Amino acid sequence: MAIAERIPVARMNPLSPPPRLNGRWSGFAHLLLARMKELVREPELIFWIFGFPLLLALGLGIAFRNKPAEVTSIAIVSNPGAQEIANMIQQSPQGSSIKVQILERTQALQAFHFGKYDLVVEPDGRGGVRYIYDPSRSETVLSRAEVDDALQSGAGRKNPVPASSFVSTEPGSRYIDFLIPGLLGMTLMNSGMWGVGFALVDMRQRKLLKRFVATPMRKSDFLLALAGSRLALMLIEIGLLLGLGMLAFHVRVLGSLWNILVLGTLGSVAFGGLGLLAACRARKIETVSGIINLAMMPMWIFSGVFFSYEHFPARILPYIKALPLTALNDALRATILQGASLSSQVGRILVLALWGGISFVLALRWFRWT
Repeated sequence: MAIAERIPVARMNPLSPPPRLNGRWSGFAHLLLARMKELVREPELIFWIFGFPLLLALGLGIAFRNKPAEVTSIAIVSNPGAQEIANMIQQSPQGSSIKVQILERTQALQAFHFGKYDLVVEPDGRGGVRYIYDPSRSETVLSRAEVDDALQSGAGRKNPVPASSFVSTEPGSRYIDFLIPGLLGMTLMNSGMWGVGFALVDMRQRKLLKRFVATPMRKSDFLLALAGSRLALMLIEIGLLLGLGMLAFHVRVLGSLWNILVLGTLGSVAFGGLGLLAACRARKIETVSGIINLAMMPMWIFSGVFFSYEHFPARILPYIKALPLTALNDALRATILQGASLSSQVGRILVLALWGGISFVLALRWFRWT
């Protein structure tokens, strides 16, 4: 008689948790983690993302640091009366900032043409002078005005309106304070567009995207992970640039750090979307490089990174303000230098959101794996 074996049957515990399934955003999370690992393994990208902006900010900050007023160097042609004119200039209130040398006319003109002197003063022998300067060189135009003012003062001119001067060198009113937020915006633009666009085309060239087609990943998850990888780097970029500005150049950050991070996130999203749009169909690095440079060139010129865009004609200012880098730079400057709130930057935030949202939707629609 066969003895039947009793095989225990596993019973389900109603209190035990259900088996863990992959959620809606599990694929996105894994793709984002893989992208971050790729960035860490490419040290040259780390330099261009973090090192180059710091070196640029440091170099420009040193070049435009607060320094004593430059001395104007002029040559006086050795005609009759040259010494009297030199004494008159040196005895004027402006004389301490003007360096005078008397030379023969040919020698003075030759040295002026080679940039050794800012201005040539030629006495006419009757108590008057003739200024020789180059209107295309700003320093010679300024030197002419300064020397003429010194001569008129030395000759006894009295100004009918008393005036005094005050040199502003306080943090918040210097060129470096204007420059740091602009460099921060430019860095977010460069890392967003180049970091996303270049990486996408590189994967397409290496046939990696063909392999991804066979996986069950969503196209939207893949593109979101590619653009979202810039957000983690954005935190480091903001910290490094603002830290350098505060430590090396005593830039004062009046606004909330949280507001700055929100603006940086919006900027990264906007430029990440533009990078996706530029690379969604490009098959070669040369192609995407041309597209990205074409998109970035107007913003380099018009968006007020190194100088104010208010110098451009008034009729094109509305178009300049509609550029994403202009909106980001203006919002960062208002927040960092003036302590502005996010509610006061709604218009600029809307510009960034529209650029990021529309570009991502178009990139998602036009994207191809091969």
